[in-house]
Amino acid sequence: MAIRSAGLLIYRRVSKDLEVLLVHPGGPFWAGKDEAAWSIPKGLVEPGEDELAAAMRETAEELGVAVDGIFTRLGEYRQHGGKIVVAWSIEADPVLDLTAIRNSEFQMEWPPKSGRVKSFPEVDRAGWFSLAEAATKLLKGQRAMLADLLKHQQ
Repeated sequence: MAIRSAGLLIYRRVSKDLEVLLVHPGGPFWAGKDEAAWSIPKGLVEPGEDELAAAMRETAEELGVAVDGIFTRLGEYRQHGGKIVVAWSIEADPVLDLTAIRNSEFQMEWPPKSGRVKSFPEVDRAGWFSLAEAATKLLKGQRAMLADLLKHQQ
């Protein structure tokens, strides 16, 4: 059975256009990558956990703020490595402050085979992107979420 993650595609309206909130993964592997490196806030679904509850929990962990409101299920998206991401969209609170983002950390051996363990933030930055910008920033396996978001906006 494929590993399942859950996340939120948070959007806001800017004039008549939409912008989406994306996060850039922390850690040394992603440090120099930008195009096709960003993601929606998401994470693993724990055994027996409701998937929407997991999406809300993971978003709160990655952004440091709780997101609540009316959620629209977008669908399931298979990632390059086989993981399935189930996503919901939600319109953001217009005052969502990205400068206040704080999130959890993970540890890994770095540099490899050095025996030293370092801590890195799960997310090193977040930003608002137009749908056109997001189409190049997002991981390829998540780009279909943008079209599905637009379908629900009509």
